[in-house]
Amino acid sequence: MLTATTSSTVSNTSATTLASGTTSSADSADMNAAQDRFLKLLVAQLNNQDPMNPMDNAQMTSQMAQINTVTGIQQVNDTLKSMAEQFTAMQVLQGSSMVGHDVLIEGNSLTAQDGIASGAIDLAAKAESVKVDIVTSGGQIVDTLNLGALDAGRHNFDWDASSYQGTGDVSFKVTATLGGQAIENTALTQAKVMSVGSENGSMNVQLQNRAAVAYSSVKAIL
Repeated sequence: MLTATTSSTVSNTSATTLASGTTSSADSADMNAAQDRFLKLLVAQLNNQDPMNPMDNAQMTSQMAQINTVTGIQQVNDTLKSMAEQFTAMQVLQGSSMVGHDVLIEGNSLTAQDGIASGAIDLAAKAESVKVDIVTSGGQIVDTLNLGALDAGRHNFDWDASSYQGTGDVSFKVTATLGGQAIENTALTQAKVMSVGSENGSMNVQLQNRAAVAYSSVKAIL
């Protein structure tokens, strides 16, 4: 039976669109080439078939349906790809409003701004005691915040870093308990957004003094 088989910022959105157009043209050319090969093979098969046992209509219809199915799937894929690229470009444009704002992402590092370092905690359940230890890169505890009893959910905290004389980075460690049992929690670090862009079809966020992160990693915009 005959078968046939077949990283950028807001400012460079136009370049991404141009590249997408070039890719779409190449995909269209590949699809047309596949159709041409199929038809040539079909004609060759018709020319060389046994005159005493010619191909019946059902077989020919089945083979024509195959190329139509492949073509239809390719067209659907091209449409979905184009929609995804347009959606990403729209995300980047909308995400530009985040520039200059602080966001929360998973992590336990602290960066002081005007003498204050801020972070947050996601508690999986109610806790009767929550402590936040401020720790140097060498593991030394330089301060402890007693947040007391907290309900499940997200809680922000601020640490007065004006008296900290160290020069290295600091982080925080959360201890949450209820009846002597540890309560699961997630540490969230706060950082400022410097720019937004896209890479490999996904939106990313460049943070101040940090590596870029995926937009999906942002837990909250402050």
